[in-house]
Amino acid sequence: MSHTIIFNLNDVEVFPSIHTAYYKLVFQASMNNLNDPPRWNIQPHARGRGAGAGDGNQWNYALLVPMLGLAAFRWIWTRESQREIQNVRAQYDKDVTKIKNEMEAQYRETLTERSKTVATLELQLEKESQRVKGYREAMISQNQQLMKQRKQLQQERETLEEEKQRQVKSGAAGTVLHRALEREQDWYQRALATLKELEGQLVERQNAYCSRIQPQKQRREMERNMLLKVVKDPIAAEVDLESDLVDIFERDTHCAELLNTDKRKNGSLMWVYLKYWQLQVTVQKHKKAEEAILGGKVQFDTK
Repeated sequence: MSHTIIFNLNDVEVFPSIHTAYYKLVFQASMNNLNDPPRWNIQPHARGRGAGAGDGNQWNYALLVPMLGLAAFRWIWTRESQREIQNVRAQYDKDVTKIKNEMEAQYRETLTERSKTVATLELQLEKESQRVKGYREAMISQNQQLMKQRKQLQQERETLEEEKQRQVKSGAAGTVLHRALEREQDWYQRALATLKELEGQLVERQNAYCSRIQPQKQRREMERNMLLKVVKDPIAAEVDLESDLVDIFERDTHCAELLNTDKRKNGSLMWVYLKYWQLQVTVQKHKKAEEAILGGKVQFDTK
């Protein structure tokens, strides 16, 4: 009976301490081929090199060397491949951890900067809100004060009118007062003309302030021209228009709706001042007439 032994290279360990008997046991086994002559097969009990001895063991040991070399190469290659894989994996994990830490640090830094920016903007917004609130309260207070002055001037005007009517009814004194008022009529008309011209300039100035296309440089130039004119005009100086104009330029920010085409709908504080100036001119006219009578510039008619 012939026996076939299957040789597996994975079962052979490549170490110097392998016992020699293992090789003898493996290669002394029968590897018969029924189709070959007996001397071509490996004879497990053949001894010596005589004429009747077989040479199968000689071929057996000749095949062992390349098989052991192949197994050793495979073992060494496998270990080196595993070591390279471990090194690449460790380097990959290290790079991923480094990139992750850098991205987290950059994210925290960006988040901190955004938080600081938001806090700064909120603080600036709060300051601007407080400033606008202060301006609004100041404008309301100024409007109330102007309305109070207007009411007071209206009362003074009514008082003067009553005094005028009383003087007119009193005969000669009424005639003198009438002459004094006629004497100041020229100044009064010139003052009204000045106010009318100033009103038109204020309307144009406020329209420039509310315009989205007209340059603000032109508006500032208009403001300078108005201030120069009232400083040089003696009538405007008597009514003290300069400080009132500065107040209008600083505080009157009212504009009509976006599609408004009527320039006179712009502005709020300037219209209060214009009415106040008209009343002031009327009061100034009567004061001048009174000063003329008391100063003897208007004589009683003795006829």
